[in-house]
Order: sequence, then structure tokens, then C-alpha cells
Amino acid sequence: MHYTFNVRVGVHGEEENRMTLSREVVIPGMLAEYQAFGQLVRGLSDEDWDTPSRCEGWRVADVAAHVIGQLTDVAALRLDGLGTPEVTARQVEEHRGRTPGELADELDSSVKQAADLAAAFDDAAWESAAPAGVTGTLGFGIEALWFDTSLHADDIRSALGRLPSVGDALAPSLSHISQVLTDQGWGPADLALDGFEAFPVSGGGGRTVSGDAYGFVLASTGRGDTAAFGLDESVNIYR
Repeated sequence: MHYTFNVRVGVHGEEENRMTLSREVVIPGMLAEYQAFGQLVRGLSDEDWDTPSRCEGWRVADVAAHVIGQLTDVAALRLDGLGTPEVTARQVEEHRGRTPGELADELDSSVKQAADLAAAFDDAAWESAAPAGVTGTLGFGIEALWFDTSLHADDIRSALGRLPSVGDALAPSLSHISQVLTDQGWGPADLALDGFEAFPVSGGGGRTVSGDAYGFVLASTGRGDTAAFGLDESVNIYR
């Protein structure tokens, strides 16, 4: 994996390093993640669809509605408020009552639109500020989509008693989490998880967090045991 550091000016005039994986890694990885998500959804039964998930108040159908509705919004450039509770709730409500096949068909169409948009991005665009309504750089926003889709695919598998299948999504997940923790003022620390180069948080240094990478993704998103890494709930990016 290749890491890039995108420098932008912060709210107080200081320079901030925003780390993402390279666009050559993130764009195809993100698109492949959505394609895999579509296959997962298309294979779900009516019983699967109504199964409660570990996302409070959401069934499997609601998890899928958010993921697919989010890419539909991105492909249509409806970006204002993306990721906020209000927009997430709208995405779920707009897709309520849809079947797995219908949502998978929508996702197929949105993936094609997203691929066409992404094909126009060069390095300068990748490192530039994201469009209005989205925080960080464009690269950070796209990497976040990969992370979010993988995490919610895992939510669905967990709800249905299936084994995890995170694959290549661990690297963008750790990259995204390290940046969100930096933005939240957590650290300094280095996320030196098994099988990966260290991801610095708040410039790196300080404590070193080691152990299973997948377990850390769960712990840092409110889905796993933070104590297993010698940490408290402050590492939960959704706290």
C-alpha cells in the first residue's frame, strides 16, 4: 500500500497533514468494495433482510439502505450533510420497503456513475479540498466511503452469523480511523497493528497501539472491546 500526505491549511492557519492511501489504491478498491456489497445484498433472503443488526435500531435492510443511498447521493452530487444523522436517516427512509434485488440494481447503476466521476480525478484533485458539504480532502472522502462500506458489510455478516470478510479494506479503514482520531484530538499515538506499517495519530509518537487490525477497527467504531488494546472508550470515533 502507498500512503500520501495531503497538506492543507487548518482553521487557525497552521498546516495539517491528512494521510490517505494513494488514489491508485483507493479508487479501484472502493469500487470493488461496492461491487462486493451489491453481491452480498443480492443474495439475501427476506428473513435476512429483516434481521436486527448491531447498528442500534437498524435491520439488515436499513444498513444496506444507508450504504446504497449514500453512494446514490454521491453519484448525484447531493453532498450537503453527507454522513450526518439527518442525511443518514433520509437515506434509510427513502429506501424503506425496497427488496434486496431492487437495492442491488440501484447500487449497480450508482457504481457506474461513481466510476465515471472518479476516472477524471488526478493527483491535484485527490489532494484538494473536498466539494462543499464534505470535510477534508477529496481523497479522504473517497477513502471514507471504502471504510464505511466495508464496515457495514461486516455489520450485515455479523447479524447473519457469517464469518468476517474484510480483505483489502483493513488498510483504508486504519487510515481513515487514524485521521478521524487526529481530528478529534486523540493521541499522539501510532497504530502499529499486525501486518501493517504504523499509521500515526496526531503526528505519531506517544503510545503504540498493537494487536489484531480487524479487532481494532471494531473497537474503534464501538463494535469491539477497547480494553483488549489497553484503551478506553475515547478511541471510539463515534463517541
